[in-house]
Parts: sequence; structure tokens; C-alpha cells
Amino acid sequence: MYFGIFDPTIILLIPAVILAFAAQAKVKSAYNNYSRVRNRKGITGAQAARSILDANGLENVKISVSQGRLSDHYDPRKKVMKLSPEVYNDASLASVAIAAHESGHAIQHGQGYVPLTLRNVIAVPVSVISWASWPLLIIGIFVIQAGNYYQGNLIFDIGVFAFAGVVLFHAITLPVEFNASRRATVQLEEQGILLPEETGAAKKVLSAAAMTYVAALAVAVANLLRILVIRGRN
Repeated sequence: MYFGIFDPTIILLIPAVILAFAAQAKVKSAYNNYSRVRNRKGITGAQAARSILDANGLENVKISVSQGRLSDHYDPRKKVMKLSPEVYNDASLASVAIAAHESGHAIQHGQGYVPLTLRNVIAVPVSVISWASWPLLIIGIFVIQAGNYYQGNLIFDIGVFAFAGVVLFHAITLPVEFNASRRATVQLEEQGILLPEETGAAKKVLSAAAMTYVAALAVAVANLLRILVIRGRN
């Protein structure tokens, strides 16, 4: 039995890890490029978000400044959009694109978009089982190696189901994020926040960000496949 860095099944992770690094490099490059380009109307991320929210009947959604770089997110429980300082204050193409994306999540929430609702429902349980999955898998292997095959496999299988929940969460997250980006593009055009020749840059920023979610799902699926291969050897 091999496990961890000595387990040959780690090879299954290599393509997904490469994709993850490539996605991070792409989003960093896109953000760095377009965070230096000011949109022609001089609209900040906060102003863009406010315009989109108000145009969609979401005047009750507050916008505040979060801590940390690229810490932008929409909190559906409090109906608050939190934008990182650079996105909130800057009038760059990147800032407006990110603010519009988070506004897309607020619109999803306001319209009862089913995948977002489902993700919000399972978010807390998945965070718990995500924390527990790897310890269960490792404990299961040690119990098996100690000769207690039934108990070890049972613990390992619980870990497998727990990790499958993590994969499910990533799978649900993907359409939520892509949909938010599509809504963002439409809103930027409909509200006249960006000029037609500027929307291409916003789409590049949003596309790069979306690839990080594709990579996260790929890594989760690769890990699950690796776990199943290990399970099949027990």
C-alpha cells in the first residue's frame, strides 16, 4: 500500500494541478493588465455595482468595503456586497467587471436562481464534511493496515462519501459563477457602464476568473478518482 507523495495514484492529480496553476496565472495576468486601464466614463466598481443593483430592483442590497486583495463577494444572508478596496474605489476595467460579477450574484439571489439557492443550502454542511473527509480517509487506511479490514473500509467509505459532497459543491458552483459572469456582461452593456469597445476587456477578466472554478472542480474530481483507485486496492 502506497499513500501520499509515495502513492503512484498522485499522477492522476498532475493534469488538474497544471490546469489550476494555469488558471491562477491567467486570472492574475488579466487582472494586472486591466486594473491599469481606466474605463472611459470613470465609473468606480462601487458605482457600477450600485447602478446595476438599483436597475434590478435591489436597492436594499448594501455595498461595503472588505479587507484583503480580491476578497470581493456577495453575502446572501445579510444582502451585502463586499468589494475589496481596489475594486470599490478604482475606475479600472477590471474593477468594474468584478463588481458587475458580484452584482450578478445579487441578481441571482433576488430572482431565486435555483443553483445558487442549492449552493447556499449545502455550503455549511459541505464545509464541515470537507474538513472531515481527509482525516477519515487516512484513519481508514491506518485501520486497514492494522488488519481491521471491515472497520477500516467502513471509515474509508464514509470519507469517500464526504469528499463526493465536496465535488458536488464544486460542480454546482460552476454554473453559478458562469451565469453570474453572463449577467455581468449583459448589465455592463444595458446600463451603459462600459462602452462597446470596452466590454471585450471585461469579458477577458471574467473568463479568466471563471477558469479558476473549472480548475477547482478538476482538482476535486481528480482527487476523488484517486481516492476511488486507492479504495479499489483495499
